[in-house]
Amino acid sequence: MKNDIWNLEGMKVWGTYLNTFPVGGTVTLSRVKYGGGVCHTVQLNSPISVFGAIRERVILEHSDISGVRD
Repeated sequence: MKNDIWNLEGMKVWGTYLNTFPVGGTVTLSRVKYGGGVCHTVQLNSPISVFGAIRERVILEHSDISGVRD
């Protein structure tokens, strides 16, 4: 695992998008947001339909991630 606990780039994660949609995939970008929060861009294992739009990639807040593995 990388030294920076907030940096999950390259790791497999799962969590909840918009407090509704369960998702899983690989983190392609972890970044510190303006104001100090952390968010992650996740390339999904399978596309999801979000209010009629197909998403292959989502941005998750760090707090929305429920599991991580290398």
